[in-house]
Parts: sequence; C-alpha cells; structure tokens
Amino acid sequence: MRLYLASTSPARLMLLRQAGIEPVVIPSSVDEDAVIEARLAEGPLEPSDYVQLLARAKALAVADAPDPSTGEPIDGLVLGGDSMFEIDGRMLGKPHEPQVARERWLAQRGQTGTLWSGHWLVDRRGGSSASGDGVGSTASASVTFAGDLDDAEIDAYVASGEPLHVAGAFTIDSLGAPFIDRIEGDPSTVVGLSLPALRRLVRGFGVEWPELWNRA
Repeated sequence: MRLYLASTSPARLMLLRQAGIEPVVIPSSVDEDAVIEARLAEGPLEPSDYVQLLARAKALAVADAPDPSTGEPIDGLVLGGDSMFEIDGRMLGKPHEPQVARERWLAQRGQTGTLWSGHWLVDRRGGSSASGDGVGSTASASVTFAGDLDDAEIDAYVASGEPLHVAGAFTIDSLGAPFIDRIEGDPSTVVGLSLPALRRLVRGFGVEWPELWNRA
C-alpha cells in the first residue's frame, strides 16, 4: 500500500517515517496564493477552511497527474497537508524574513495561539479516479510560549534560520522546543500533520493503519 505525500515539508516526512511509513514524496505545483485569492472572492475564510482548502488543492494536484518517476498513473493514497498558526485573531504562515520572524516572537512570547493542520486524502489505488476527490479533516492544538524568553534568545533563534520556513515561526521538535511552555492537543498536529486524524481518514477508505507500515 503506497502513501504519496504531496508536500516538501521535512517535518511531515519525519512524522510519517517515525510512524513506520516511508511515503513517495511528490511536491505539488499549487499556486497557494492564487487558490486562496479565488476562494476569498466568495467570502472570508476561517483558519480551518484555509488549511483544508490548500491541503485539498495539493493532494488533487498530485493525484491527478502522472507519477513523475515512472510516468504512470498514481497508484495508492495521496495525502496533502497545510498548516497555519492563529494568534490574536491573525493567521500566520511562514515568515520567510528574519525581521518578520523576530517581530512575531517578540509579540507572541508569553502568549497562547492555535496551530491548525489541514489534511486531505485521495484514493487512487489502481490508478483509478472513480473514488472521487477524496476526504479531509482538520486538527488543532494550542501552543503557549515561554513568558521569560529574552531578546537575546529570540535573536539567536531567528539567526539559526529555523523559524523562517515554518508556520508560526516555531517548532516543537527542534531548536524551538525549549521556548514552548505548554501544548494542549495532539503534538503531531503542531509539527504539521495529525497522525490520529490521518489514521481515521485512511480507515475511511477501508485501509487499516498497519497496512501502511513499510519501514523496518
């Protein structure tokens, strides 16, 4: 049973590997800004809608294209994912720039926000699209940042480069872990992929989770 991961996220890949799954990684070519802009024309988006929309777009972009390594149709389950951090009513993605990351950390230390993770799973076993566009699920977890974090620690963390390319400008599984006081909810959601949510989606297609185990 193959699981295709429509993502370049090292964190999602790490989570799946730790759970005994070596996915086939195929990055999607989705223009995320264009997808969001088109949807916003219909009205505002809640954080859960935002991550679900992008997860779906990524999964379908890969599911409906040939496997780039073989040229053959995709044969397996295709997973798309997206994450967004919400704090003080604002949705925050990846900061990309050091100054943006620093400003976020100065504002969020001692505060609590919510990490939203969207998942979309498409069944393309046998290369068939008869199963439709797939199913989705959203998970969330609250994150409380250390209130005694000083400016020097923030500057050092930003200088490491780690927070520049992750939603919310933080991690809980690497250098950012000591700066997080508390997590309420599924920890894997904060990393970028809720494993319990994915297990339920997989079972919805009649596949038992151990069938995906393919790592020693």
